[in-house]
Amino acid sequence: MSTTTEAVATLPPRKSGFFGRLPVLKQLRQSVGLQRGMLITGLVVTAIFVLVAIFAPLIAPYGFAQLRGPDGPFGAQQPPSPEHIMGTTVGGYDVYSRVIWGAQTAILVIIIAVIFSIFIGILLGLISGYIGGWLDRVLVVIGDAIYAFPSLLLAIVLSIVISGGQSSLWGGIFAAALSITVVYIPQYYRVIRAETIRIKAEPYVESAKMLGASTPRIMFRHVLRNATRTLPIIFTLNSSEAILTLAGLGFLGFGIEPTAAAEWGYDLNKALSDVTSGIWWTALYPGLAIVLAVLGITLVGESLNDLADPRLRGRKRVKAKSGAMSATSVDAPLPSDLDILDENATAPSSTDGLENSK
Repeated sequence: MSTTTEAVATLPPRKSGFFGRLPVLKQLRQSVGLQRGMLITGLVVTAIFVLVAIFAPLIAPYGFAQLRGPDGPFGAQQPPSPEHIMGTTVGGYDVYSRVIWGAQTAILVIIIAVIFSIFIGILLGLISGYIGGWLDRVLVVIGDAIYAFPSLLLAIVLSIVISGGQSSLWGGIFAAALSITVVYIPQYYRVIRAETIRIKAEPYVESAKMLGASTPRIMFRHVLRNATRTLPIIFTLNSSEAILTLAGLGFLGFGIEPTAAAEWGYDLNKALSDVTSGIWWTALYPGLAIVLAVLGITLVGESLNDLADPRLRGRKRVKAKSGAMSATSVDAPLPSDLDILDENATAPSSTDGLENSK
């Protein structure tokens, strides 16, 4: 056995524990090169966004609708200062506090909208794809009709219908979240329906039918488990779209009122007139918050999408393995001529065996 083979054979096997099998961490171990850098960057930016949303009451120096401090009113359109590090808006709100509280509003809308979309879309797609028949045709027509509408226009109409003039915190959040939910249900429905139609023809599903398993058991135990593998990718991509839809609703004046919650799109709308007057801080920071939050979630989603493709993942891993093998072969010492002579001298020949037998 050569030295290179011995070095490769003595490498310890890679073990993956509980954390190594988690969805995002598993893809992180599979990624290499630029793809890993994109995934790590997206995870860091998304983690900062989530932490800011969770600890907003501790990070923000003022409330999202606070207009006065210990020294009196804040004042409108005040430039950045030690008291207001990002300045104040035309309405007299602290920009830094509004940006921090806006992260909490965005994360609440994402959670409510995406969770409702996932549950309703998965249930409808599973029933439609497995049972089929007239129910499948009706649901497909309804899903395609909803999917054909412009998403922002549909969200505006539903926000007007759902909100009903409410300006409370949860009323505005639920109105925005439910309007986004209706837009995203057809996406989950179409993905789960297509996977269900493919999986129900697999041999193990046919075997479960032959063994007498009930239809709900087959649907929720065998089909559903294998039809939801692409949901983390759709979840991340829809989360970034939810932030943009929420910002669009607020920018057009159909979002959450400023006295109910902080919302980045509304602040951008109120900052339009400030930009022409040279007041840059009221629009810069809410815009950066939207860009960074969407960028972080999008990087995670696109990286997971690339890693879910076996062709891209296999090509990158083959390149990494070939590089490691070439480095191992270069570092391993080659056998010298003396070692070869020693092996020839110690190895018994066939003639020596015959002479000994004689």
